Amino acid sequence: MRLFAAVLPPERVIHELAAEVARLKRLPGADRLRWTGQPGWHFTLAFYGEAADDLVPDLSDRLARAAHRTAPFTLALSGGGQFGHGKALWTGASGEVEALRLLADRAESAARKAGVPMGEHRRYKAHLTVARSRDSVDVRPYVEVLRAFGGRPWTVDELVLVRSHLPRSGVAGEQPRYEAVARWELGGVG
Repeated sequence: MRLFAAVLPPERVIHELAAEVARLKRLPGADRLRWTGQPGWHFTLAFYGEAADDLVPDLSDRLARAAHRTAPFTLALSGGGQFGHGKALWTGASGEVEALRLLADRAESAARKAGVPMGEHRRYKAHLTVARSRDSVDVRPYVEVLRAFGGRPWTVDELVLVRSHLPRSGVAGEQPRYEAVARWELGGVG
């Protein structure tokens, strides 16, 4: 299964971001970007790739413990940026970003201890991807608009293990499908 650990913003936050993305789509050249769909909006904590089925129970147990050891925390969507010279456009987070980073580190550690092959560790950068491009695109106007964006805060109270189903039809614009495999409440125990 192609899996990742994530934080999923609540519906009201998704609606706020959708209004902002609608503004971005009106900018010149917006058709050069592939805009991600609302069902795919999430903060990836750790990407596991194609995880062997026999590793998933241990990974799940370890993610449950990571969630239990993490207190709920407050985030808000905020600002924006890009990766790869316009290959990914994203909005970021404000609030208790260090708590999000700690949860990401715990989600990665859970995978390593469960035997899921992970690439080299990189410092976590909180981001929610709103658009991608195969080619380098000058997204500076979009980043400038996102710089002023700030959503209302919400309490992050769960860790979600998500399965992604990549597009297979070959139809232009088809989006990946995401399925929550398991959810764990954050527990706030030291």
